[in-house]
Amino acid sequence: MPRHPKTCQLDLFSSLLDAETAHTPPWQALPDQTRQALTKLMVRLILDHIDGERAVRREEADHDA
Repeated sequence: MPRHPKTCQLDLFSSLLDAETAHTPPWQALPDQTRQALTKLMVRLILDHIDGERAVRREEADHDA
């Protein structure tokens, strides 16, 4: 008998008509603490990505000089 996980992973890119997505709780249904934690993680992910792009641009500029 397969085990069903007690947690779920939000899929940001799936179709709303997908059966798996239909079982995903809406953002507003998540506890405040969970929403705050997820928001902080997403901000950090985005800022880290931007910092990585800046580092690549600096390296490319150094090679051109």
